[in-house]
Amino acid sequence: QVQLVESGGGLVQAGGSLRLSCAASGRTFSSYVMGWFRQAPGKEREFVAAISWSGGGTYYADSVKGRFTISRDNAKNTVYLQMNSLKPGDTGVYYCAARRRGVTMTGDSYDYWGRGAQVTVAS
Repeated sequence: QVQLVESGGGLVQAGGSLRLSCAASGRTFSSYVMGWFRQAPGKEREFVAAISWSGGGTYYADSVKGRFTISRDNAKNTVYLQMNSLKPGDTGVYYCAARRRGVTMTGDSYDYWGRGAQVTVAS
């Protein structure tokens, strides 16, 4: 069982930056692929970014490529999402997720989810 807790959300002006953190419980964090997803009001959940067990492989949605960076610190059981050049369209609840198998952009394939962190980008 893995428990995930997101932090770092908030309100920011367009063009600003935020860094989300996701702290994971358990001693096997390094064996999990980690992903970030988001859900805007009235919209379906969508993939944002994912990172392999070692951190050597990173994957991004086209909408955030070049602006967001996913990283992980296995010694701290934490995954991060650095978000730069934020746009109002980035507004939503951001969820951290974990899975034991390979990297995927499909949210339903992830085994564990956090409760989410609200990110609001004002124009």
